[in-house]
Amino acid sequence: MKITVAGDKKEVKEGITVAELIVQENVETPQYVTVSVNEEFVEQGDFESRTLSEGDEVEFLYFMGGGR
Repeated sequence: MKITVAGDKKEVKEGITVAELIVQENVETPQYVTVSVNEEFVEQGDFESRTLSEGDEVEFLYFMGGGR
């Protein structure tokens, strides 16, 4: 099936979970990533159970702290 990951069209297996996609995409520091699917945030505790569907749009977001 086809989904969009960070603006790029990707072919992935049917029923892939967010957790599996994180591994497949070699996401750095997955413990700190926030994921949105179709502009809705997915709770980190749901990564293992949240499956993706044809046409989904996935974004990996990192919130950086800093400054003074």
